[in-house]
Amino acid sequence: MSIPVKVVSAIGSEHSVKFHQMHRTDQGRVRYRKVCELDGEELGPGDIVRGYEAADGRVATVTDEDLADLPLPTSRTIEVHGFLAGEDVDPLQLGKPYYLSPDTAGAKPYVLMRQALQRSGKAAVAKLAMRGHEILALVRAHDEVLVLHQLYWPDEINSTEGVAPTERVKVSDAELDMADTLIDALGTADLGQEHDDYQAAVEELVAARLEGAEVPAEAPAPTGGAQVIDLMAALRQSVEDARGAREAAGGAPRKAAAKAPAKAVRGAATPKGTEAKKSTSKAAAKSTAKRPAKSTAKSSAGSSAKSTRSTAKSTAKSTAKSAAKTPARRPRKTG
Repeated sequence: MSIPVKVVSAIGSEHSVKFHQMHRTDQGRVRYRKVCELDGEELGPGDIVRGYEAADGRVATVTDEDLADLPLPTSRTIEVHGFLAGEDVDPLQLGKPYYLSPDTAGAKPYVLMRQALQRSGKAAVAKLAMRGHEILALVRAHDEVLVLHQLYWPDEINSTEGVAPTERVKVSDAELDMADTLIDALGTADLGQEHDDYQAAVEELVAARLEGAEVPAEAPAPTGGAQVIDLMAALRQSVEDARGAREAAGGAPRKAAAKAPAKAVRGAATPKGTEAKKSTSKAAAKSTAKRPAKSTAKSSAGSSAKSTRSTAKSTAKSTAKSAAKTPARRPRKTG
């Protein structure tokens, strides 16, 4: 069965501020010219062909027409070779995605394939020629469309040998529990809420330069990155930071995970059974912290002295009253 389709990019303009190379002194543009190294002639696109130089110095030239005429079944088609469950595809192999759009008279077979993939929960493994290469691809159903993911060939994925730690490392159950608590404290990430802060900072810098305004102040350097000596203390601090961020946001669960420095684990967890106790003591600490220590001491001392004077005064008055045997009862004054 054939389905006529068009391949459409699924990714829009990628985040990037485009800079030109310029002469530092007069801001003249620096351009690259393609020049033949044998005769010094400047060449246009039509004068250039692909060339392969063999080890013995021989050269084979190849044109776009040569590549277009290669006898490959995938040069004009996306050839399906079989099907896989989505979870059987290694995420390392997933590359750039493309939308497949039905071409003329392709609507019915297009919808048929989309619904068949949705019902089976599988994706099609295919091959096609694109930009001078034959690529491996995965075709899957997504919402109302078919999506083609370029796949890296298995032999293009580097081995993991030598990447993992070589020394023997023992992780305790307590450390894993702390890590679980940190994961819970950071909350569920919402990719829709993530933003490219670097892109925004570059745009702000360029705008300031264009207006001749002051360049935005440099952000404080992150405190992380040092070697972790006490992993449990680091995990515990991370949990405190995460919970503090939640409270600062009004107690709402955080959807987007905070970015931590790649080389350091900052923070930790608290044993699960102590959360209520910890929260109460935190509130008490906050309440106490609002009143300066000096003020508290002064107030306490003042109250004590005032109370002593009041008692002495009251006793003296009472004694005087008894001696004079005054029948009338006067209102009692308080200090």
